[in-house]
Amino acid sequence: MADRATTALVDGLGAAAATSGVITQLQGRIFAYLYLQERPTSLDDIAAALEQSKSTISVTIRGLVEWHLVRRVPTPGTRKDHYEAVTNFWRLMQEIMERRFRWNLRQVVATAEEAKRAADEDYRSRPSDREKAECIDRRRSSLGSCFAAVDGGIGAFTKGNAITPEALQKAVPPALSSTRSRPVH
Repeated sequence: MADRATTALVDGLGAAAATSGVITQLQGRIFAYLYLQERPTSLDDIAAALEQSKSTISVTIRGLVEWHLVRRVPTPGTRKDHYEAVTNFWRLMQEIMERRFRWNLRQVVATAEEAKRAADEDYRSRPSDREKAECIDRRRSSLGSCFAAVDGGIGAFTKGNAITPEALQKAVPPALSSTRSRPVH
């Protein structure tokens, strides 16, 4: 890479990507490099700039295309693939939140609901475990409500709607908010 500013951004976004759980460090570096380019860039040029093999760049960039972070751009007069990064960060974050994090949140909400059904069945078959069942139900309810509230907030974000703290707080039941003063175990 030619200048320190480009190197700093490419390496910095690569390091951030490495811990994101969304894309790899190299994918972060490729995205940052493409983001700084004025025109679509060939795999050869990306590979040379990042000091990677063209085959490594070719394989790695596919994930960025799947995440809609980078798009392949037909370039007249050449058979080489050229790529450009998306520049609308709002849309980019909406896509990542919807495709990655909401799925995880929905899994927790579904698990909490399944646990409620199981606890109800267990209590009916063993009424003597009422205290334990009530404790599990309170904890499960708090978990499910909290994740449902976060899911709702991300849903609003991905639609471009405002997310207010008050709306999220209203979605969290009193059982959850009352545990805030207790130590976390």
